[in-house]
Amino acid sequence: MSRYISFRDFDWLLFIFVLLLCGLGVLEIRSATAHTKFAGAHIKQLYWISGGIAGMFLMSFINYQKLLDGVHWMYIASIASLMTVLIFGQKYLGARRWIKMPGGGHFQPSEWVKLILILAVAKYFADLHQRELSWPDFIKAGAIVGIPMLLVLAQPDLGTALTYIPIAVMGLFLGGVRWKQALTVVVLAGLMMPLAFHVLKPYQRERLTSFMQPEADSQGSGYQVIQSLIAVGSGGLWGSSAGSQTHLAFLPVPQTDFIFAAFAEEHGFVGALTVMLLYFIVLMRLTQNAQTAPDRAGTFVVMGVVAVLSFHILVNVGMVVGFMPVTGIPLPLMSYGGSSVLFMFLALGIVMNVRMRRFVN
Repeated sequence: MSRYISFRDFDWLLFIFVLLLCGLGVLEIRSATAHTKFAGAHIKQLYWISGGIAGMFLMSFINYQKLLDGVHWMYIASIASLMTVLIFGQKYLGARRWIKMPGGGHFQPSEWVKLILILAVAKYFADLHQRELSWPDFIKAGAIVGIPMLLVLAQPDLGTALTYIPIAVMGLFLGGVRWKQALTVVVLAGLMMPLAFHVLKPYQRERLTSFMQPEADSQGSGYQVIQSLIAVGSGGLWGSSAGSQTHLAFLPVPQTDFIFAAFAEEHGFVGALTVMLLYFIVLMRLTQNAQTAPDRAGTFVVMGVVAVLSFHILVNVGMVVGFMPVTGIPLPLMSYGGSSVLFMFLALGIVMNVRMRRFVN
């Protein structure tokens, strides 16, 4: 099969737009962290992007069908890694999310589990061979995503756990979920919402409610949202070169979760709209690649990546403008952070993998 694979079929246009987003992210990280203790973070980001690009090209060579055939072992390994985090993970700010690696580095398994879940859900629905989705099929699909999601919630890491949901939703949608099944789950979820809200940690409950009335606790849970709104608003149409909210450290973590607010302040509405346009083009290219996939499994894989990327963008930008709660979900390809960048490039590598095999019988 490999003799038919050619980098002429590599989606170079998608790659160019991805690099544009990464470039804007690096420039904004450099600007936002200048004269702070995080100065130089953009250099580390460049290293991670370089590593991600190498990983993407490597992943594009590995036949995704072989990955799907071995995904059950990867799934078991992912569950084991999440359990290892709960037992031996490094505790920081009340949460265990990282495993300390030799040399002082930290590994966050929950970020990589998303990639395995995309493959696992694709494999599961591809093996159903388009038969009508029964309730046992529905429950099994929910369990595939639900088990690692509960383990991540136990860390606790609400933001990352929420990013697993769109993988299940996309799989069920493409897998042929019946409207009665969907309606039943929505009603049950609504009934269980008060109980789930009560189980959350106090700071998590505050995050989920403070965005509706941030001024009620302007120096506490509502501080981030208020400063983000000020930053976005002060950018105006073309942006503010001063970037007072960002450069005077009023805007918290401008290089990570609130990088879109920092970018909007410095580049205005036009700059923010440009970033959203680039994301839209990336999503459209990914969807096109799903349509030309050589098989059902390939379509599920690519659309799983689309679901995760769309969810990240929606929640992060919504959080910045006060429409969504603050959940710590980074902006893909732009936010500072190695795990997020590497995951995204590996996911894109699998997409390229599917695309480069679309003419292989």
